[in-house]
Amino acid sequence: VRKDADSSEQVLMDMRWGLIPSWFKKDDPSKMQFNTSNCRSDTMLKKSSYKGALLKGKRCVVLADGFYEWQQQSGGEQPYFIYFPQTKDAVAEGKEGDEEWRGWRLLTMAGIFDCWEPPAGGEMLYTYTIITVDASKDVSFIHHRQVRAGRGVCRATGGMPAILDGDEAIRKWLDFAEVPTQEAVKLIQPTENIVFHPVSTFVNSVRNNTPECLAPIELGAKKEVKTTPSNKVMLGWLKNSQEGSPQKKENDLPRWTSQFIHSPSPKKTSANILQQWLGKEGEPAAKKHKA
Repeated sequence: VRKDADSSEQVLMDMRWGLIPSWFKKDDPSKMQFNTSNCRSDTMLKKSSYKGALLKGKRCVVLADGFYEWQQQSGGEQPYFIYFPQTKDAVAEGKEGDEEWRGWRLLTMAGIFDCWEPPAGGEMLYTYTIITVDASKDVSFIHHRQVRAGRGVCRATGGMPAILDGDEAIRKWLDFAEVPTQEAVKLIQPTENIVFHPVSTFVNSVRNNTPECLAPIELGAKKEVKTTPSNKVMLGWLKNSQEGSPQKKENDLPRWTSQFIHSPSPKKTSANILQQWLGKEGEPAAKKHKA
């Protein structure tokens, strides 16, 4: 990495879910014999798959509309959608040409990434894992640990993604030079600032990709979904998303089919900084202080 590189610069890019360590020697990443879609917070500094990347400051934030969890019941599994509380501003549209996202408040999950190069040479493969923590008290009745693939971004069974709540937490997690590893891992804690509601088992099929996957449902006459400001916003947002032309509807809906939000490629200068940094061995150099 360049010694004058600003470690606070944030680069937005696509990565594949399921971390492939840089030291993996086989010619095909699909030959990995264990699942690296998520890593437990209490062992991430012990397992070789994650420790090396984490100590080198390869920390990332994964964006999502929310995640799903399936609660085991006598009649089968009941899916729940879990997400950040929303405000009335969530449905406001930004001005044309405005690059700032002004819609739905996206969930920001802590992750670790690595960059794997095929032994025979070829294009670098960027991959990531989502860090998981014990479930917060509000959702602990649903699950017990670990994140699995599912609708939205992830399916949590037994814990929940480590959620970074607010700009300051995100800044500290990403600033690998100013915030060392041992300080950054203190940010990995369960959060209570989430809401959830039951959704239709329609979401159980990966072929289904409509607003019905997010819409609140009632669980029988005695278990009605409570109307909260947050899911009122969701219902209004889903309604607005279905209005207008088919083209408009497609553009307005959240892209929960991707495992993270797809955005335009980062500027070339940002990518170059990241590429140079990825080739650096050992702990990243401290950020240059500007006058």
